Amino acid sequence: MKIRNITLIYDATLPSDGKVIEGVAAYVREVGNWSVYIEEFALGKQHLPNLKTWHVDGILADFDDPKVSQDVQEMRIPVVGFGGGYGWYNPDSDIPYFYADNKKISRMSADHFLERGFRNFAYCGYPPTKINGWSFERGEAFQQYVGEAGFTCSMYKGHHKTAKNWGVMLESICNWLTSLPKPLGLMAANDKRARQVLEACKTLELRVPEQVAVLGVDNDEMLCQLATPALSSVKLGARQLGYQAASLLDKMISGKSISKYHYTIPPEGVVARASTDVLAIEDREMAEIVRYVHDHAFDGIKAQDVVDIAGISRPTLESRFEAILGHSIHTEIRNVQLKRAKELIQSSDLPLKSISRICGFKSIQYLTYFFRQATGQTPAEYRRSFRLQ
Repeated sequence: MKIRNITLIYDATLPSDGKVIEGVAAYVREVGNWSVYIEEFALGKQHLPNLKTWHVDGILADFDDPKVSQDVQEMRIPVVGFGGGYGWYNPDSDIPYFYADNKKISRMSADHFLERGFRNFAYCGYPPTKINGWSFERGEAFQQYVGEAGFTCSMYKGHHKTAKNWGVMLESICNWLTSLPKPLGLMAANDKRARQVLEACKTLELRVPEQVAVLGVDNDEMLCQLATPALSSVKLGARQLGYQAASLLDKMISGKSISKYHYTIPPEGVVARASTDVLAIEDREMAEIVRYVHDHAFDGIKAQDVVDIAGISRPTLESRFEAILGHSIHTEIRNVQLKRAKELIQSSDLPLKSISRICGFKSIQYLTYFFRQATGQTPAEYRRSFRLQ
């Protein structure tokens, strides 16, 4: 088997790029004939190998740096790019490019807050730069999705692109948060921005998540666990991105033609931690009843069990569920069960029979029926869509 010399250019200081390379590594282990050149530096300090001494068959590169982008695009060999979706990638070029699906990230974030009963929403983004258009895109989509649910969303971008002017930035975020109604469901552009919001909440003595629930993006484990309280975050499909990008590069090196040049990778899901562990229901009696549903949904409870615990007539309780959550008692039970089933199917190797039992379904058939209704896929199809092929 002929060895293929591959150059990887990525930002070794970014956890998100590191996860992309994990996906590339998974592909490398499968094919077994890649010899890989890497430099473990920040993106702006990356260099191509000496082409006089080492023949390069293909390049996989992060295009979020102008010099990297320019150097790589001048190479007359197969190239696959990835990045934040903006920056120095020319969308009219014939170089395939992979990036995160920002609309699905925002949809997932909006659903996370809507499921918890929030009615006040905010998005904390960044001032625009050449490469962070994803911040605006996520904010605009989040505002759209909560708007479709009948709510408004306050938007913040500030004036400082980095935290060097931390005191001024903190004051600005504090002033913005003070002006917003509570309880508040707040999506941040990424985990770094989310931690800044948490620091502002601490300064203002706002309770998280009771008054302000905060959700980041990237699921940077170190940042999320260092935050107080631990930060909930949207987990991106970075590993899947790396695997698919490597696979495509291999096909290009083999001389196979491609007809698609832009690839968006969906997020894997919300990793819920303490910063969003709350139900934003002002009616305390209903909050306790909904909490009971969330605590016992996996025990196989039915709507009548909830009615019996509540001590309220079923028509009255159903009416209150509809008014507060927008759906029936039965639907809330199913939503909790299906959410947990999605998490287990996606992140574990447990048999579907075990998952159906853990999540409170009578059988695999019941799980499959409701899962297909909710997602359009069977549990097995859903699992395959999140696994590296």
